[in-house]
Amino acid sequence: GRLSGLVVAVKSNINVLGLKATCASRTLEDYVSTYDAEVITRIRREGGIVVGMTNMDEFACGSSGENSAFGPTENPAAPGYIPGGSSSGSAAAVAAGLCDLALGTDTGGSIRNPASHCGVAGLKPTYGLVPRHGLIDLGMSLDQIGPLAPDVHGLSLLMECIAGLNPKEGAMLEVERVSYGDLERGVEGMRVGICPQFFALTDPRINEVIERRIEELRDLGAKVEEVSIPHLEHALSAYYLIVSVEFFSATRRFDGRKYGKRIEEVCGEEVLRRIAIGSYISRKEYRGKYYQRALQLRTLIRKEFSSAFEKVEVLVGPTVPKLPHRLGQRLSPLEMYAYDYLTVPANLAGICAGVVRGGEVDGIPVGIQVQGPPLGEEKVLRVMRALEVMGCRQR
Repeated sequence: GRLSGLVVAVKSNINVLGLKATCASRTLEDYVSTYDAEVITRIRREGGIVVGMTNMDEFACGSSGENSAFGPTENPAAPGYIPGGSSSGSAAAVAAGLCDLALGTDTGGSIRNPASHCGVAGLKPTYGLVPRHGLIDLGMSLDQIGPLAPDVHGLSLLMECIAGLNPKEGAMLEVERVSYGDLERGVEGMRVGICPQFFALTDPRINEVIERRIEELRDLGAKVEEVSIPHLEHALSAYYLIVSVEFFSATRRFDGRKYGKRIEEVCGEEVLRRIAIGSYISRKEYRGKYYQRALQLRTLIRKEFSSAFEKVEVLVGPTVPKLPHRLGQRLSPLEMYAYDYLTVPANLAGICAGVVRGGEVDGIPVGIQVQGPPLGEEKVLRVMRALEVMGCRQR
């Protein structure tokens, strides 16, 4: 198979027969999976070796890798700093060379954020392209399983093995399989968009790294033009409302009866916070005021991306607006949520988005985010590959 002899690490919210899928929570610390998720079946079919489960933020709630019941994850690329989250262990394992490839999940940036901080490549596929069977979900309308790898070829290889229709699932696109053979084709003549809203709230040192890379795309023959996503600044609030409602409903099954412990009794504070928010705005009297408006905003943002992608083929910009903080440094929930500012729009819009190493600031890796329209993975990977080749030449 295409993955013969390759070692794959798996985020702890994906079921692997006989291994623990704890979601890094005391709730499921003794839960041993009784089956393989569909993506695991596909990896095994291609000869991949599933070695074990990686640490994460509890139930994928968090962007730092510090919210695990089993202790925080270190950042191998920047010791002493957070690796990002919630797929913290998967990104760190790839960065440390503990595996060839890894699976993560991305609900609001959980693959792209740690890929950026750990200096590896990651991809959040178009919603509905990769089967979610066997995933313990955070937000069912936002989650996608996706690959993390040392380079873009690794992402493309793993995607070719895991993507495509699973007839047993409802919310999937009618795509049998994918193949990304054209990654070396370059970006000449390609229309690349930059969106000022993505740069406006980002650390200027990060912007500088990203802008340098955009200049290189120009040198390679890309046509760079500005596009606007006017409601970008509201994406984060809409996202946290929607994800809290979906998470609240998803966690009702952890009542301690069939398996695991009752979630509210043993979970950490961030998980509790999201359950509380979700339960509050799910109440009939608040639905219209908050949840319905968040859904309307989501539709608006989806339309704005759609019209941006009529003008350009991909959008290029920063991944995370600020540098990672030191492990153990206390941040308020709002400061923590701000890490997701530039990644949640892609999940709300259901489009695809990848991250590749862009450079560094003070020795800390900074990832560059490439977003594409639904099923635009091939172009996204092609741009990422061009950036990667340029980056390797400079180092």
